[in-house]
Amino acid sequence: MTRKLKAAIIGSGNIGTDLMIKILRQGHHVEMGAMVGIDPASDGLARAQRLGVATTAEGVEGLARLPVFDDIDLVFDATSAAAHMRNDAFLRGLKPGIRMIDLTPAAIGPYCIPVVNGDAHLNALNVNMVTCGGQATIPMVAAVSRVARVAYAEIVASISSKSAGPGTRANIDEFTETTSRAIEKLGGASKGKAIIVMNPAEPPLIMRDTVYTLSEGGSEEAIAASIEEMVQAVRRYVPGYRLKQKVQFDQVRGLNIPGVGHGLAGLKTSVFLEVEGAAHYLPAYAGNLDIMTSAALQTAERIAFHLEA
Repeated sequence: MTRKLKAAIIGSGNIGTDLMIKILRQGHHVEMGAMVGIDPASDGLARAQRLGVATTAEGVEGLARLPVFDDIDLVFDATSAAAHMRNDAFLRGLKPGIRMIDLTPAAIGPYCIPVVNGDAHLNALNVNMVTCGGQATIPMVAAVSRVARVAYAEIVASISSKSAGPGTRANIDEFTETTSRAIEKLGGASKGKAIIVMNPAEPPLIMRDTVYTLSEGGSEEAIAASIEEMVQAVRRYVPGYRLKQKVQFDQVRGLNIPGVGHGLAGLKTSVFLEVEGAAHYLPAYAGNLDIMTSAALQTAERIAFHLEA
């Protein structure tokens, strides 16, 4: 590339700080331009300053006043769903063509999961990274959907409470709603349901995810092979992503699922995942952080390469 895309990160908490470190270490087509927060004492802003990144503790208004703002091509938003609505409107009023990668459940723009539809929205000005649970589990639903018809999919994302910052805690309802919709829209399930569990255990437990699907058609061998192929695809940008055990299958009948139907029958597939973080900022148990920031950077890299091409 002749020029890297210069990026700003809004949100100096866990997710934003981890993303900054990833860009500084791994960015090929994207480089750091600014770190934006609202707490002058935040660790994220202090780290950015030590690493030579321009900072402001005055939110998006402060970003607009930084000398580097004229060069910012891309903004990652790691705040909250409500804040993202305001941030997008404010920045777009100043730079109509600025690109936003939304790490909140706001979902102003189309959903994006790199291994499922990573190339579908490269021209979109705002893309939504769903949620950490969505990034971990929807690829598994999509893997089943490409070889069988999925009537229902349910995911349970379990994360350590220590890895959940204020933004995550403030968006629990949005998490479940956004993830459930994305299970249907990207995963291909007729009906989706999402549950998040914040586990306070000490020592902190690694991110674990469970995916259940009820499907018709497709063999156990085809589904297992499709899932394994998808796991390897995710591992290319999240090395700590893995199956915790072999995929489990059960022939079921007489199931009653609210919103789906009564007396349902089909093949139940159970997938058990573990996501170990790269420990760029928080320890390795924070796989929920790692998969979200890794997916966001992967998306930004694809957008940058597309724009140069």
